[in-house]
Amino acid sequence: MTERICTLDELEDFAKEVIELAKEYKIILLRGDLASGKTTFVKYVSNALSIDENVVSPTFSVQNRYGEHLYHYDLYQNGIEGFLSLGLLEELDKDGYHLIEWGDEKLESILKKFFIDYIVVNIEKNDESSRIYKVRKCTN
Repeated sequence: MTERICTLDELEDFAKEVIELAKEYKIILLRGDLASGKTTFVKYVSNALSIDENVVSPTFSVQNRYGEHLYHYDLYQNGIEGFLSLGLLEELDKDGYHLIEWGDEKLESILKKFFIDYIVVNIEKNDESSRIYKVRKCTN
């Protein structure tokens, strides 16, 4: 597991590191309390991929796509059951990076069942200007 404390000024470089790591994995589960910075992290990943679009939380739409290859999901409202009922598990087969907010243990068990590798990024508030990022690779 990798752990890093970052301010917003340092987040773009860290997002680039995670994207480099994710080239093998493609699926990134984002965890953290409300307002911990999950969507902000996705914005910086988007910047790192040179995608010039307004990144917003897909809380109500469940999925947003940015550019050709960045998919952003939010399971907060509908949970894993909603994710599955909308057929979004199949979306994970699409070429690109898939960042899933609120990707919990239930989703992890499904990914493991289908032998899908992924990364978990836990985000915790350190103070008002920085966050603690814990990155764990999960190979099935």
